Amino acid sequence: MAELNIVREHALGLPKARKIAFQWAEQVEQEFAMQCNYAQGKHEDEVDFVRSGVKGSLTVTKTHFELRAQLGFLLGAFKGTIEAEIVKNLDALLAVPAKNPSGKTVKKRDA
Repeated sequence: MAELNIVREHALGLPKARKIAFQWAEQVEQEFAMQCNYAQGKHEDEVDFVRSGVKGSLTVTKTHFELRAQLGFLLGAFKGTIEAEIVKNLDALLAVPAKNPSGKTVKKRDA
């Protein structure tokens, strides 16, 4: 069984991180037919997700996201592709608009 462990640090605080985790859960439910169970805690939240061939959790704190997943035999062959897609989607959700010197909000671009 292939395993994924993805960690993303952030400085959003728990309330904003929680909103992103909700968005992520909704996105994977719609796009990948995942069944998600969101458990809200005082210092961290956990999103458990499952579908045929995949089982895992996303832990959300005020400083980081940690996604752990186990891929079944068939999906394990696509571990690299699946991991890249998860990283892309999570990074897109975590992208915070930056302010330019004029005070206007602008979207961050990759270098």
